[in-house]
Amino acid sequence: MTKYKLEYIWLDGYQPVPNLRGKTRIASEAPKSVEDCPEWGFDGSSTQQAEGHSSDCILKPVALYPDAGRPNGFIVMCEVMLPDGTPHPSNMRATIIDDENAWFGLEQEYFLFRDGRPLGWPKDGGFPSPQGPYYTGVGYQNVGDIARKIVDEHLDLCLAAGINHEGINAEVAKGQWEFQVFAKGSKKCADDIWVARYLLSRLCEKYCIDVEWHCKPFKGDWNGSGMHCNFSTEYLRTVGGKEYFLKLMDAFEKNKDEHIAAYGPDNHLRLTGLHETQSIDKFSWGVADRGASIRVPHSFVKNDYKGYLEDRRPNSQGDPYRICSRVLQTIAEVPTE
Repeated sequence: MTKYKLEYIWLDGYQPVPNLRGKTRIASEAPKSVEDCPEWGFDGSSTQQAEGHSSDCILKPVALYPDAGRPNGFIVMCEVMLPDGTPHPSNMRATIIDDENAWFGLEQEYFLFRDGRPLGWPKDGGFPSPQGPYYTGVGYQNVGDIARKIVDEHLDLCLAAGINHEGINAEVAKGQWEFQVFAKGSKKCADDIWVARYLLSRLCEKYCIDVEWHCKPFKGDWNGSGMHCNFSTEYLRTVGGKEYFLKLMDAFEKNKDEHIAAYGPDNHLRLTGLHETQSIDKFSWGVADRGASIRVPHSFVKNDYKGYLEDRRPNSQGDPYRICSRVLQTIAEVPTE
């Protein structure tokens, strides 16, 4: 009799960045939807989500993905619940603002590490040649001998899982890569990013490589890692207008500190104003300006300020549930009439 492997994954209670956790449930039938996946439990005292004297936590399945990395496999994305059925305090997904007409595209950057150093960096503790040829680079000198194999395999796993990848590329620093995920609805996009992170981390196990999600693993003249947030609402796509856009930018500037707080820890190491974006204590927007807090595409301006915008401040280790929610909170402050 065929058995099916259901990998229940969830976010633990570590702060400021939660870790992905997972354990396998064996089923006699393949689930056709997430409703076919029963609730399960785990020991929250081992994940900083409960005390030892009352350690039971509940896994509530919320999304189902095919898992091409395992025969007869599925990934079950879960929310963590308390025994009384209410969301656990660490459960950011339960509080997310969600709107299927709000579209999000997140650009997840990361480093591939071996023995504590990015792939391709000298083992003696030195540094590679300066940044320049690595972004979208080709050839052993630029990308090495294994990274492309990993990112291509990860892409295939994500596509098989139904995650809408829109692209992958080598990034500005040596050993740094990026994948982009687009989805309609903030909850869907955030789920997909977490599952894609899980698939990449699990894949790298067999190559004896770690994924470094930290936004600035090396100080100095090296790019950090972001998770640029491209977003649009139905109103931005269909009505827009310069007057509305300027009011929206005023709201983003007013809420600058709240956005930084939601966009991931240690951003002060990355948002220096020297590399990817505006410094952490300022807000700016600009057309095709990668040094701005929010980059506005040429197409947006040409189309009478309609389309999507790119917030460049979220960082690579940020929680996409919090990031998308913060964006939608600020948008909701601006009247559309």
